[in-house]
Amino acid sequence: MRKTPLVPLSLAVAASVAGGALTGCSSKDPRSTGARQDAAVVQPQTGSVRPASRPKGLIPGVDVSAYQPKINWASVKARGNRFAYVKATEGVRYVSSTFTAQYAGSRKAGLDHGAYHYATPNTSSGKRQADYFLAHGGGGKADGHTLPGVLDIEDNPYGKNKCYGLGHAKMVAWISAFLTEYHARTGRRAVINTFKDWWIDCTGNSKAFSAKDRLWVNDHKATASRVPVPSAWSSYTIWQWTDKGAYGDEDYVKSAAVYRKLLAD
Repeated sequence: MRKTPLVPLSLAVAASVAGGALTGCSSKDPRSTGARQDAAVVQPQTGSVRPASRPKGLIPGVDVSAYQPKINWASVKARGNRFAYVKATEGVRYVSSTFTAQYAGSRKAGLDHGAYHYATPNTSSGKRQADYFLAHGGGGKADGHTLPGVLDIEDNPYGKNKCYGLGHAKMVAWISAFLTEYHARTGRRAVINTFKDWWIDCTGNSKAFSAKDRLWVNDHKATASRVPVPSAWSSYTIWQWTDKGAYGDEDYVKSAAVYRKLLAD
Protein backbone atom coordinates (compact mmCIF):
# COMPACT_ATOMS: atom_id res chain seq x y z
CA MET A 1 0.00 0.00 0.00
CA ARG A 2 2.92 2.32 0.55
CA LYS A 3 3.79 5.06 -1.93
CA THR A 4 6.72 7.49 -1.82
CA PRO A 5 7.02 11.11 -3.00
CA LEU A 6 7.70 11.64 -6.69
CA VAL A 7 8.64 15.31 -6.45
CA PRO A 8 8.96 17.76 -3.56
CA LEU A 9 5.46 17.89 -2.09
CA SER A 10 5.20 21.67 -2.33
CA LEU A 11 5.82 21.42 -6.09
CA ALA A 12 3.37 18.54 -6.43
CA VAL A 13 0.67 20.58 -4.74
CA ALA A 14 1.33 23.54 -7.02
CA ALA A 15 1.07 21.30 -10.05
CA SER A 16 -2.20 19.85 -8.82
CA VAL A 17 -3.76 23.26 -8.49
CA ALA A 18 -2.75 24.12 -12.06
CA GLY A 19 -3.58 20.80 -13.70
CA GLY A 20 -6.03 19.03 -11.40
CA ALA A 21 -3.67 16.09 -11.01
CA LEU A 22 -4.14 15.45 -7.32
CA THR A 23 -7.36 14.13 -5.92
CA GLY A 24 -9.25 14.56 -2.70
CA CYS A 25 -6.86 17.00 -1.04
CA SER A 26 -6.59 20.68 -0.31
CA SER A 27 -3.85 22.80 -1.83
CA LYS A 28 -1.99 22.95 1.48
CA ASP A 29 1.26 21.11 2.06
CA PRO A 30 0.25 17.59 3.25
CA ARG A 31 3.06 17.60 5.77
CA SER A 32 1.20 20.27 7.69
CA THR A 33 -2.33 18.99 7.11
CA GLY A 34 -1.84 15.26 7.61
CA ALA A 35 -3.31 14.62 4.14
CA ARG A 36 -1.64 12.30 1.66
CA GLN A 37 -1.24 13.08 -2.04
CA ASP A 38 -1.89 9.74 -3.74
CA ALA A 39 -1.47 10.83 -7.35
CA ALA A 40 1.84 12.60 -6.72
CA VAL A 41 3.69 9.46 -5.82
CA VAL A 42 5.49 6.52 -7.37
CA GLN A 43 5.90 2.94 -6.34
CA PRO A 44 8.14 2.21 -3.34
CA GLN A 45 11.77 1.27 -3.72
CA THR A 46 11.04 -2.00 -1.97
CA GLY A 47 8.70 -3.04 -4.77
CA SER A 48 9.55 -5.57 -7.44
CA VAL A 49 8.11 -6.62 -10.77
CA ARG A 50 6.78 -10.15 -10.45
CA PRO A 51 6.67 -12.79 -13.18
CA ALA A 52 3.44 -13.33 -15.09
CA SER A 53 2.59 -16.46 -13.13
CA ARG A 54 0.86 -15.84 -9.80
CA PRO A 55 1.01 -17.91 -6.60
CA LYS A 56 -1.33 -20.89 -6.52
CA GLY A 57 -3.60 -22.12 -3.73
CA LEU A 58 -4.12 -18.68 -2.17
CA ILE A 59 -7.07 -16.28 -2.39
CA PRO A 60 -6.16 -13.39 -4.72
CA GLY A 61 -7.25 -9.77 -4.46
CA VAL A 62 -6.11 -6.18 -4.97
CA ASP A 63 -5.74 -2.99 -2.98
CA VAL A 64 -6.24 0.38 -4.64
CA SER A 65 -6.32 4.10 -3.95
CA ALA A 66 -6.58 7.39 -5.85
CA TYR A 67 -3.28 6.38 -7.43
CA GLN A 68 -5.44 4.09 -9.62
CA PRO A 69 -8.26 6.51 -10.54
CA LYS A 70 -9.84 4.37 -13.27
CA ILE A 71 -10.23 0.64 -12.84
CA ASN A 72 -12.01 -1.89 -15.02
CA TRP A 73 -13.53 -3.92 -12.22
CA ALA A 74 -14.97 -6.53 -14.58
CA SER A 75 -11.41 -7.25 -15.72
CA VAL A 76 -10.21 -7.42 -12.13
CA LYS A 77 -12.90 -10.01 -11.43
CA ALA A 78 -12.17 -11.92 -14.64
CA ARG A 79 -8.53 -12.21 -13.62
CA GLY A 80 -9.67 -14.39 -10.72
CA ASN A 81 -9.56 -11.89 -7.89
CA ARG A 82 -11.97 -12.38 -5.00
CA PHE A 83 -11.62 -9.13 -3.07
CA ALA A 84 -10.60 -5.48 -3.21
CA TYR A 85 -9.38 -3.23 -0.41
CA VAL A 86 -9.89 0.46 -1.12
CA LYS A 87 -8.18 3.40 0.54
CA ALA A 88 -10.74 5.52 2.38
CA THR A 89 -8.82 7.94 4.56
CA GLU A 90 -5.49 9.19 5.84
CA GLY A 91 -4.92 11.06 9.08
CA VAL A 92 -7.99 13.21 9.81
CA ARG A 93 -7.90 15.58 6.84
CA TYR A 94 -7.92 13.36 3.78
CA VAL A 95 -10.70 11.31 2.24
CA SER A 96 -9.86 9.60 -1.04
CA SER A 97 -11.85 11.17 -3.86
CA THR A 98 -12.03 7.78 -5.58
CA PHE A 99 -13.16 5.77 -2.56
CA THR A 100 -16.91 5.81 -3.21
CA ALA A 101 -16.58 4.80 -6.86
CA GLN A 102 -13.94 2.15 -6.20
CA TYR A 103 -15.77 0.68 -3.21
CA ALA A 104 -19.09 0.47 -5.04
CA GLY A 105 -17.53 -0.58 -8.34
CA SER A 106 -15.66 -3.49 -6.85
CA ARG A 107 -18.78 -4.81 -5.19
CA LYS A 108 -20.91 -4.34 -8.31
CA ALA A 109 -18.42 -6.51 -10.19
CA GLY A 110 -18.95 -9.30 -7.65
CA LEU A 111 -15.87 -8.81 -5.49
CA ASP A 112 -15.88 -8.74 -1.72
CA HIS A 113 -14.62 -5.38 -0.55
CA GLY A 114 -13.13 -3.57 2.42
CA ALA A 115 -11.67 -0.18 3.34
CA TYR A 116 -8.28 0.87 4.69
CA HIS A 117 -6.90 3.84 6.58
CA TYR A 118 -3.36 5.16 6.14
CA ALA A 119 -2.05 6.10 9.57
CA THR A 120 -0.13 9.29 10.36
CA PRO A 121 0.56 8.82 14.08
CA ASN A 122 2.28 12.19 14.46
CA THR A 123 -0.76 14.25 13.41
CA SER A 124 -3.55 13.10 15.76
CA SER A 125 -4.49 10.35 18.18
CA GLY A 126 -5.22 6.76 17.23
CA LYS A 127 -8.77 7.08 18.55
CA ARG A 128 -9.43 10.20 16.51
CA GLN A 129 -8.11 8.60 13.33
CA ALA A 130 -10.24 5.49 13.90
CA ASP A 131 -13.32 7.69 14.30
CA TYR A 132 -12.44 9.57 11.12
CA PHE A 133 -12.02 6.31 9.24
CA LEU A 134 -15.37 5.06 10.49
CA ALA A 135 -17.06 8.32 9.52
CA HIS A 136 -15.80 8.07 5.95
CA GLY A 137 -16.39 4.51 4.81
CA GLY A 138 -14.46 2.30 7.20
CA GLY A 139 -17.34 0.91 9.23
CA GLY A 140 -18.51 -2.00 7.12
CA LYS A 141 -20.48 -4.75 8.84
CA ALA A 142 -19.85 -8.50 8.58
CA ASP A 143 -22.50 -9.15 5.92
CA GLY A 144 -20.82 -11.89 3.92
CA HIS A 145 -19.13 -9.62 1.41
CA THR A 146 -17.56 -6.80 3.47
CA LEU A 147 -14.09 -7.38 4.89
CA PRO A 148 -12.94 -5.82 8.19
CA GLY A 149 -11.17 -2.47 8.06
CA VAL A 150 -7.40 -2.17 7.77
CA LEU A 151 -4.92 0.01 9.63
CA ASP A 152 -2.10 0.66 7.16
CA ILE A 153 0.91 1.72 9.24
CA GLU A 154 4.38 1.94 7.75
CA ASP A 155 7.22 4.33 6.88
CA ASN A 156 6.49 8.04 7.27
CA PRO A 157 6.35 9.39 3.67
CA TYR A 158 6.53 13.01 4.81
CA GLY A 159 9.65 13.11 6.97
CA LYS A 160 13.04 11.56 7.62
CA ASN A 161 11.96 9.70 10.76
CA LYS A 162 10.16 6.61 9.52
CA CYS A 163 8.59 6.06 12.95
CA TYR A 164 6.96 9.51 12.95
CA GLY A 165 9.11 10.59 15.87
CA LEU A 166 7.44 8.12 18.25
CA GLY A 167 9.30 5.69 20.49
CA HIS A 168 8.23 2.07 20.84
CA ALA A 169 5.88 2.57 23.78
CA LYS A 170 4.12 5.56 22.25
CA MET A 171 3.74 3.84 18.90
CA VAL A 172 2.25 0.73 20.49
CA ALA A 173 -0.12 2.92 22.51
CA TRP A 174 -1.19 4.77 19.35
CA ILE A 175 -1.91 1.54 17.49
CA SER A 176 -3.78 0.16 20.48
CA ALA A 177 -5.98 3.27 20.67
CA PHE A 178 -6.92 2.94 16.99
CA LEU A 179 -7.69 -0.78 17.17
CA THR A 180 -9.58 -0.50 20.45
CA GLU A 181 -11.82 2.26 19.11
CA TYR A 182 -12.44 0.42 15.87
CA HIS A 183 -13.42 -2.76 17.70
CA ALA A 184 -15.59 -0.94 20.24
CA ARG A 185 -17.61 0.74 17.51
CA THR A 186 -17.86 -2.10 14.98
CA GLY A 187 -17.43 -5.34 16.93
CA ARG A 188 -14.81 -6.33 14.34
CA ARG A 189 -11.04 -6.66 14.58
CA ALA A 190 -9.13 -4.47 12.16
CA VAL A 191 -6.27 -5.96 10.17
CA ILE A 192 -2.79 -4.45 10.63
CA ASN A 193 -0.96 -3.79 7.36
CA THR A 194 2.77 -3.21 7.73
CA PHE A 195 6.30 -4.16 6.74
CA LYS A 196 8.27 -6.59 8.90
CA ASP A 197 11.25 -4.24 9.28
CA TRP A 198 9.03 -1.29 10.16
CA TRP A 199 7.26 -3.29 12.85
CA ILE A 200 10.54 -4.32 14.43
CA ASP A 201 12.09 -0.87 14.24
CA CYS A 202 9.07 1.21 15.26
CA THR A 203 7.23 -0.99 17.78
CA GLY A 204 10.17 -2.98 19.12
CA ASN A 205 8.57 -6.08 17.56
CA SER A 206 5.59 -5.68 19.88
CA LYS A 207 3.53 -8.76 20.68
CA ALA A 208 0.62 -6.70 22.01
CA PHE A 209 -1.71 -7.41 19.08
CA SER A 210 -0.86 -10.81 17.67
CA ALA A 211 -3.35 -12.73 19.83
CA LYS A 212 -6.37 -10.90 18.39
CA ASP A 213 -5.43 -8.78 15.41
CA ARG A 214 -4.59 -10.18 12.00
CA LEU A 215 -1.48 -9.31 10.05
CA TRP A 216 -1.23 -8.10 6.47
CA VAL A 217 2.45 -8.16 5.62
CA ASN A 218 4.03 -6.46 2.62
CA ASP A 219 6.93 -8.45 1.20
CA HIS A 220 7.56 -8.18 -2.51
CA LYS A 221 10.40 -10.69 -2.58
CA ALA A 222 8.78 -13.48 -0.58
CA THR A 223 7.41 -16.69 -2.06
CA ALA A 224 4.14 -18.40 -1.23
CA SER A 225 5.99 -21.11 0.67
CA ARG A 226 7.89 -18.59 2.78
CA VAL A 227 6.40 -15.23 3.73
CA PRO A 228 8.49 -13.71 6.55
CA VAL A 229 6.46 -12.06 9.31
CA PRO A 230 7.34 -10.28 12.57
CA SER A 231 7.93 -12.94 15.20
CA ALA A 232 4.99 -11.67 17.23
CA TRP A 233 2.75 -13.49 14.71
CA SER A 234 3.06 -17.12 13.75
CA SER A 235 1.82 -16.40 10.24
CA TYR A 236 0.13 -13.84 8.02
CA THR A 237 -3.51 -13.47 7.03
CA ILE A 238 -2.91 -11.31 3.93
CA TRP A 239 0.30 -10.94 1.93
CA GLN A 240 1.01 -8.15 -0.53
CA TRP A 241 2.79 -9.98 -3.34
CA THR A 242 3.55 -6.96 -5.50
CA ASP A 243 2.81 -3.26 -5.75
CA LYS A 244 3.16 -3.36 -9.53
CA GLY A 245 0.11 -5.40 -10.46
CA ALA A 246 -2.14 -5.06 -13.48
CA TYR A 247 -4.86 -3.21 -11.56
CA GLY A 248 -3.11 -2.00 -8.42
CA ASP A 249 -1.27 -3.80 -5.64
CA GLU A 250 -1.80 -7.57 -5.75
CA ASP A 251 -2.52 -9.43 -2.53
CA TYR A 252 -3.28 -12.93 -1.27
CA VAL A 253 -5.19 -14.30 1.70
CA LYS A 254 -3.40 -17.37 3.05
CA SER A 255 -6.16 -19.94 2.47
CA ALA A 256 -9.85 -20.41 1.77
CA ALA A 257 -10.47 -21.21 5.44
CA VAL A 258 -8.67 -18.07 6.59
CA TYR A 259 -10.62 -16.04 4.04
CA ARG A 260 -14.00 -17.35 5.24
CA LYS A 261 -13.12 -16.47 8.82
CA LEU A 262 -11.87 -13.01 7.81
CA LEU A 263 -15.19 -12.26 6.12
CA ALA A 264 -17.23 -13.61 9.00
CA ASP A 265 -15.44 -11.87 11.90
